[in-house]
Amino acid sequence: MSSHNGTLAPPEPQQDDTRAPLGNGLKQRHLSMIALGGVIGAGLFVGSGAGIAAAGPSIVLAYAASGLLVMFVMRMLGEMSAANPASGSFSVHADRAIGPWAGFTAGWMFWTLLCVGVAIEAIGAAHIMTGWFPGTPSWMWVLVFMALFCGSNLAAVSNFGEFEFWFAALKIGAIALFLGLGVLAVLGLLPGTASPGSANLLHDGGFLPNGVDGLLVGLLASVVAYGGLETVTIAAAESDDPVKGVAKAVRTTMWRIAIVYVGSMLVIVTLLPWNDPAVTETGPYAATLDHLGIPAAGQIMNVVILIALLSAMNANIYGSSRMAYSLVSRGQGPKALGKVTGRVPRRAVLASSGFGFVTVLLSYWYPDTLFAWLLNMVGGVILVVWGFIAVSQFVLRRRTERDAPETLVVRMWGFPYLTWVALAGVAGVLVLMAWDEDTRVQVIFTGGLTVALAVSGYVMQRRAAARAGA
Repeated sequence: MSSHNGTLAPPEPQQDDTRAPLGNGLKQRHLSMIALGGVIGAGLFVGSGAGIAAAGPSIVLAYAASGLLVMFVMRMLGEMSAANPASGSFSVHADRAIGPWAGFTAGWMFWTLLCVGVAIEAIGAAHIMTGWFPGTPSWMWVLVFMALFCGSNLAAVSNFGEFEFWFAALKIGAIALFLGLGVLAVLGLLPGTASPGSANLLHDGGFLPNGVDGLLVGLLASVVAYGGLETVTIAAAESDDPVKGVAKAVRTTMWRIAIVYVGSMLVIVTLLPWNDPAVTETGPYAATLDHLGIPAAGQIMNVVILIALLSAMNANIYGSSRMAYSLVSRGQGPKALGKVTGRVPRRAVLASSGFGFVTVLLSYWYPDTLFAWLLNMVGGVILVVWGFIAVSQFVLRRRTERDAPETLVVRMWGFPYLTWVALAGVAGVLVLMAWDEDTRVQVIFTGGLTVALAVSGYVMQRRAAARAGA
C-alpha cells in the first residue's frame, strides 16, 4: 500500500492491530487511579527542590507555565487516543499522521527513555533500602525490585493495574494529607504554628530572587517532573472501554496538575524560606513536614518516595514493553519481540526489563561516563515526543473531521491556535535548554538520537515502499 508521495502509507484506524491480540484486563478504576497517581512521581518529591532553590517563590509560575503546556499536550494526545486507541499511543498517531519514520522515531525514543528510567528508579529505590538496612548490597535490592515488577508484568496486564492502583492510592493519600496540613498551616489553623502570611513569598530577595535566569532553571526542572503522564493512553488500549477511559483520564488532567503540582509548590514556598538548605538536602516535602513539627517526617517521606519510585518502575516496564510490541507489530522492530503469550507481549517485557538490568550494571561499572552519557542522551526526549504529538494532532484532526467526525469524543481546545502555541512552547523549552550551560549537552545528545532514529526509520520506510511496489 503506497501513499500519494510514493512512501509506505500509515495504517488506517481499522487496520491498527497493535491492541487486538493483547488483553483487556484494565478496569475503569485502574485507569482512573493510574491517571491520578501518574502525575505524582519521585521527580515531584525530590527533583522540585533544585527548582525551588533556583527560582525561589517564582517556582509556582514555572510549574504553572509548564503545566499549561502539559495540559495542551495531554488534551491533544487524548483526542487522538480516544479516536484511535492503540498500545503504541503517540507512536501510532505519528505513524498515521506523518509517516512510518516518525512513528519509528517517536516510539523508540520513548522506549529508550522508559528503559533508562527503570534503571534510575531501581537505583533510587535501592538507595532508600540500604539506608533502612545498612550492610545490604544495593545490587541485591535492584535485583529484587526488577524481578518483582518484571514478573508481575509477565503474568497479566491486570497485575500491572492492581500494583498501580494501590501505589497511586497511597501517593494520592500522602499528597492529600500534605496539602491539607499545609493549607491549615498557611491559614494559621494548625495547632502550634502561626500563619507566615506573605513573608516567605516576598522577602529574601522577593518573588523572583534570582531573576529571570532562576525562573528559567525552575521551568526546565518542572518540565522533567511532568514526564510519564502519557502512560495512561498506552494503558487505555488494554482496558474494557478504551474510549471512555482515555476521555475521562484526559479531562481530569487540568485539576490534577493545578492541585498536585502548582498547589503543593505554593504551599511549600509560602511556609518555608526558599533558600532554606533543607529544601535541597532533605527535599522540599520532608523539610515542610519538619517545619510543621510532624514526627519522623524524613522517614515518612522516604516511604512515600519509595512508593513513587516503585510505581514509576512498574509503569515504565509496562509502557516500554507495550511500545516495543506496537512498533514490532508495525514492522518497525525485531520480529522476535512480537510474540504474545497469555495476551501479554512477554518477550517485549523481558527485553525492556533486560535493558534496565544492563543500564543498572553500567551505572555500577561506569557511574561517571557511560551511564551519564545515557542520561544525557534521553534528557530532552520527552520534549521531542511532545513535538511529534502536536504535529500529529494537527494533521489527524483535519483528517478525522473529514472522515470520521463521530470519533472526536475528546477535542483539543482552541484548535488550531492552541496546537501552534503548544508547538511553540516545546520549541521554546528546547531553545532554553540549549542556551543553559547545564542542559545544553542533553539537547545535543537528544538531537543526535533523534537524527539517528529518523534516518533509520526513513531508510526502513523507503525499503518497505520499494518492496510494496515490486
